[in-house]
This record gives sequence, C-alpha cells and structure tokens, in this order.
Amino acid sequence: MVAIDGSVALVTGGQRGIGKAFVEALLRRGAKKVYATARKPNPSPDPRVDAVPLDVTDPDAISALADRARDVNIVVNNAGVLFPSPLLKADMADVVATFETNVFGALRVARGFAPVLAANGGGALVDMHSVFSWSAGSGAYGASKAALWSITNSLRIELAPQKTQVVGVHLGFADTDMVAGIPTHKISPAEVAEAVMDGIEDGSNEVLVDALTRQMKAALAGPAEGLTVPTGR
Repeated sequence: MVAIDGSVALVTGGQRGIGKAFVEALLRRGAKKVYATARKPNPSPDPRVDAVPLDVTDPDAISALADRARDVNIVVNNAGVLFPSPLLKADMADVVATFETNVFGALRVARGFAPVLAANGGGALVDMHSVFSWSAGSGAYGASKAALWSITNSLRIELAPQKTQVVGVHLGFADTDMVAGIPTHKISPAEVAEAVMDGIEDGSNEVLVDALTRQMKAALAGPAEGLTVPTGR
C-alpha cells in the first residue's frame, strides 16, 4: 500500500474526464504535487499541479518526462482513445492508433517510470482497464483493454521485487466526453477516482469500480454469450 498524503503523482490524460478527477482526488488526499499531462495542456491555477505536455505514443517524450519528474512515486496510466467500430469494419489506422495509445503508450509509461518508482521506494502504478477488457463486441477498444489487462498482470509480477504496487482498474461507463453519445447508466468520474484512491491506500491489486464490472468479471466462468455489456439502459 502507498500513502497518498505527501506523495508526488503523475496522471496521464490528467486534464479532462477521469484523469482530471484523479488529479483532484490526489490533491484532496494530500498529494503535495501532481504532474497532469495532456497533449496540449492548459496551465493550472493550483501551484501543486504541474501541467506538462505528453503524447504517450512518443517514446522520447516519455523518457524526457521521466528524467524531469524524478520525484514521482504514484503513476496513473489514464490516457486513452476510443474508436467504437467493429473489428472487421474499422479503419485499420484507427485500430493501430488505439493500440498505440491504450496498450503500447501505457507500457511505455510503465517502462519509463519503473526506475523512478524504484528509486523512490517502490510506489504505485495504476493502469486503467475497462469492463470491455472482458466483454464481446467492443471492437479495438475492448481488445486493447484486454491486452493492457494482461500486461498489467505481468507487470505486477515483474515489479514486485522493487516493491511497486500495481493496481488494475476496471469500470463500466463513467460520465465523460469519451462516452457522451452512449445512452446508458454512467457513474461520475469522482466516484471512479475515489475508488482507485481507496485501492492504492488499501494495497489492492485490482479495483472493480461498479456493480456492472463485478457482474461481468463473475460471468467470465460462464458461456461466452454472457460476455456482452448491455447499453441503452
């Protein structure tokens, strides 16, 4: 478990949606500094927030940020993209872009900051998955989140010797711009952030944010036909 009070954190995609909620939750719980990244960041009025540019598909940018932010002990891999198209019909460029950000981008951040976390006592790495990690019919997005889930499970083993807590987060729909056009029940980004903060401080390896996600994980032992997320509720 990692204490958030007095910590220094990095949140990718930290200026909107769930990422912004993470930044706010970290500060509420006493983080003394948060690096909030975006491709084109806006400056923050809060002196505890360092708004920094970052494209997680750019390895050099990640290396440069890791060299700069050597005080970090909590990393939240939140940046992601969503192109909701069936795999057989999606533009392959969109499929590749999805994996570049959601999978390889998150892995690049983990690789770049693992030595920083080790130097600062281990810390925590948080990877944002989805209920779509387990569900059918969610196209490249779900496939990318399934891949990240597997990567997170491997990173947990690889980072254990340096005492880094690796937290995998699964959730259904949060009320963000990314899923604004999907007519279904959504939870608030603040609710997601608070659940993840609890997980970090409790020493959890996995956080299942909502009832839909817990139901879907329980269905993994059943027939494949049951692995479809309902929408339009």
